[in-house]
Amino acid sequence: MRPRLRLIEGTILTLTAKTADFSDHSGLCAARANRSGFALASMLAVAAALTLSGCTTAETSGDMMRVERAQGSEENIASLSGVISANPSDPEGYNVRGSAYGRAGEFRRALADFNKAIELNPRFYQAYANRALVERNMGDQAAAQADYNAALQINPRYDVAFIGRGNLYRQAGQLDQAFNDFNKAIELDTTDPRAYHNRGLIYQARKQHAQAIEDFSTAISLAPNSPEPYNGRGISYVAMNDDDNAFSDFNTAITLNGKIAESWANQGLVYERRGDKAKAAKSYSYALSLDTKYEPARAGLARVKAGG
Repeated sequence: MRPRLRLIEGTILTLTAKTADFSDHSGLCAARANRSGFALASMLAVAAALTLSGCTTAETSGDMMRVERAQGSEENIASLSGVISANPSDPEGYNVRGSAYGRAGEFRRALADFNKAIELNPRFYQAYANRALVERNMGDQAAAQADYNAALQINPRYDVAFIGRGNLYRQAGQLDQAFNDFNKAIELDTTDPRAYHNRGLIYQARKQHAQAIEDFSTAISLAPNSPEPYNGRGISYVAMNDDDNAFSDFNTAITLNGKIAESWANQGLVYERRGDKAKAAKSYSYALSLDTKYEPARAGLARVKAGG
């Protein structure tokens, strides 16, 4: 008998606890290059070295930032601090340095810089959205929502804020509100894959798997090197009993990043559904070696061992 799928808050827990989100490695937006002068040029050159993303779709992958120490190196931050020292009243410098601090995992310093940017320019909507992402990483969801609301009040067409707020709603189980926010971002012609990925998760939660697959496919077209939408699409393929396409997606996710426990657990599930318990056990065991607390892998391993 094939294991059944359980849906809760947009994820299928028997398959994956992490499919809900991309890992956001770029969710902090640099200021638009709308000023002239050497100071701004220098600041944006440093920003380019940090590979900050464009402001219109700043959060290119998920809704929680991935700590990237190299992008928040002391050398880069020192360069940004030099720009700020030369231009202490320019809010853009604080916004960019706050982005660097955020990527380095220095959230309190990032928060201080975004606070300063907003103090200098209370209509700096990108800084509000950046501060919201840091607040989310720090566990202050109420403050994050207030900042996303502020960003949207200033710029009602800011797709990044709709996507960020949508993720807050989705994680709180408010799927209708989340769906509306992701829809709004998509209506604004966002090229941010998270809008499609996360709307796909809501379709998945509603058992509308054909629509989910379409959204995950769009996310893949926008972020072909990210494993998360492959896992998401694979889960919907499993729900539709299309194990071959599911297996292909899970294997692609593993090829892109072999250190994600859920991908291996998902692969193990397909082996289990095919009746290959030995290979299923191997995949589940490897998933547990990557994350000893990953319950779907533990449960899968117990099932295949119990079945002898």
